[in-house]
Amino acid sequence: MGIRVLIVDDSALVRQVLRAILESADGFEVVGAAADPYQARELIKRHAPDVLTLDVEMPRMDGLTFLDNLMRLRPMPVLMVSSLTERGAEVTLQALEIGAVDCIAKPKLDIAAGLQAYADELCAKLRVVAAAQPRGRRPGPVPADAGSVVSPPRIRYRTTDKLIAVGASTGGTEAIRALLADLPADSPALVIAQHIPAMFSLPFARRMDSCSAVAVCEARDGQPVIPGHAYIAPGDRHLTVQRDGARFRCRVDQAPPVNRHRPSVDVLFHSVARAIGADALGVILTGMGRDGAEGLRAMRDAGALTLAQDRESSVVWGMPGAAVQIEAAERQLPLEQIAGACREWARCQRTSG
Repeated sequence: MGIRVLIVDDSALVRQVLRAILESADGFEVVGAAADPYQARELIKRHAPDVLTLDVEMPRMDGLTFLDNLMRLRPMPVLMVSSLTERGAEVTLQALEIGAVDCIAKPKLDIAAGLQAYADELCAKLRVVAAAQPRGRRPGPVPADAGSVVSPPRIRYRTTDKLIAVGASTGGTEAIRALLADLPADSPALVIAQHIPAMFSLPFARRMDSCSAVAVCEARDGQPVIPGHAYIAPGDRHLTVQRDGARFRCRVDQAPPVNRHRPSVDVLFHSVARAIGADALGVILTGMGRDGAEGLRAMRDAGALTLAQDRESSVVWGMPGAAVQIEAAERQLPLEQIAGACREWARCQRTSG
């Protein structure tokens, strides 16, 4: 028996395309297709699917409300199917916060030539999502005064000599949120490569900025790297770090994908190993595949402290597991302990410096 999939989308044509893709692929069984969450609820009760594809915006009940109810009452793996618009990106990021495992763009029904590549991506993502552990909404940071949200102070610096490099993929948007929310405003600078569609990276950076004492932005080419700031690789662009005299700068380019990814975590980590060496900390978080393992190994060989998220707290233990396999990670930690390890490393760096 294959992976049992329930398709939920208000477009009859999208439902038809997704069903055709999955029924022609090995290892999948489509148990039903629903036009709205009310139909989906009955089909879930009847068929107990292994995984759900869920449209973001639907009639009668929107996808977020349905997903929130699902994660509270019957948590299960969900792949969001989103339009590649700014509105679609914002809603999809909310869905990942609520508990969806991953997202994929809606198929471009007018471009038949690209449908096979889309089919391959859909099947690959569904296999990973179906095997993931649904975790539901992670609690965000609690303001000191629950009646009002006070923006934390932003500390501005002229230069930096310590840096934290972070890489993630599936499940990474929420893992990064948890990490950033627990770092102080005077944290060393962070550079982050998250596998994410191009339309999503700017809304993602804005979302991270709203919940972190660290100032978070989408990285720009030539931008100085400053403590108290985090720089997220733009979607479909590699992010690297280069030394420029006494400071570091972000470099953003569209060189060929590495490990099938752009941005690639390996590309970022290798650049940090070359430019910063022992003054860096590398963190590899939840994600499928092996991207980042070799780069983390290069960072460790250059004298950097290297951390991997542990299996139990990872949505998918592919990238961290690959790093552990080649002894690239000096330590494995639960997600909730990684920020503490970063704070302790920064304190020791200041003391020794």
